[in-house]
Amino acid sequence: MKFYMTPGSCSTGIHILLEEIGKPFEVYLVNLLAGDQRKPEFLAMNPKGTIPVLVRDDGSVLSEFQAIAYWLARAFPKARLLPEDEEQVVRVIEHMGYVTATLHGQGFARIFTTDTFTPNPEDYPAVLAKGRELVEQGFQVMEDRLGDGWLVGERFSIADAALFYVEFWASRSDIKLPPRCQAHFERMLQRPAVRQVLAEEGYRV
Repeated sequence: MKFYMTPGSCSTGIHILLEEIGKPFEVYLVNLLAGDQRKPEFLAMNPKGTIPVLVRDDGSVLSEFQAIAYWLARAFPKARLLPEDEEQVVRVIEHMGYVTATLHGQGFARIFTTDTFTPNPEDYPAVLAKGRELVEQGFQVMEDRLGDGWLVGERFSIADAALFYVEFWASRSDIKLPPRCQAHFERMLQRPAVRQVLAEEGYRV
């Protein structure tokens, strides 16, 4: 498989899942700041111009965090990335969707790419404030869903990989995680796959 990613981005979550599975894959770095995602060769593969992207062994292309994560879990069941109970699977998808669409897409996106939400620089402080508000509210929602360990059930799942990447962003900013989210983040940091991925992406654990 070929994995197109950017270190420290949402693709870090997929990178972790790939390492959890243990199947060899090739990594292709996409420099978002340099505009690699807008180059013709990348758009020919993924017209949305987004990461992560996974090219499977048969040459077919998958994009979007949720789709890639779900396919990896189903394609490699021995990794046990999804619960066995179908109701818990639904909850995994629910939480993963909230993290990627709201915490990331509405909250952190306003913080990281403020200019895409308004053409007027005078509006930047308001956009940033709204982004922070959404992030803090989002982490509180996740706080209320977390038990003493993982998001759903008693095992790590693809939803935990999604939550981790936004927790990682918070850890590298001045956003304080609620207690259970902080404990979840620290628990994730103890997983060998997570430590390996962060090292490979250039971050100190």
